[in-house]
Amino acid sequence: MEKVPMTAAGYDRLQEELKTLKTIERPAIIQAIAEARTHGDLSENAEYHAARERQSFTEGRIMELEDKISRAQIIDVSKLDGDVVKFGATVTLADEETDEESTYQIVGELESDIASGLLSVASPLARAIIGKAVGDQVEVATPRGTRDYEIVSVQFK
Repeated sequence: MEKVPMTAAGYDRLQEELKTLKTIERPAIIQAIAEARTHGDLSENAEYHAARERQSFTEGRIMELEDKISRAQIIDVSKLDGDVVKFGATVTLADEETDEESTYQIVGELESDIASGLLSVASPLARAIIGKAVGDQVEVATPRGTRDYEIVSVQFK
């Protein structure tokens, strides 16, 4: 069974989503199915079919979350330190072409959200900077071509 690395915050978000699906969504769907059944012929009942489709999606998501949670390897970032980039590090990068700086935290695949600065450990950028230190330069192949970055800082929060 392959472990899924994630931060404690990412684990908590998955737990919260699972709790919401089980305690709020699932009962609401059951109620919607029961209500749709009272409307008569199920073969032509759009509400019934929509509720069943929603139920199928929700049950699939519950199973997926339970699987990921059971395989989670929680990494406590607050206990990490050093100046080398690794899982959990918050890294500031400078684009060598534009001098624009960006800051990302390297997190598990399930918790990544680039708009929030959470970079998946499996992303090309993360793979390129892991193992590097402050001052190192990296070249990353992106959809818009090759980009060169310099690692400005590495922190563990």
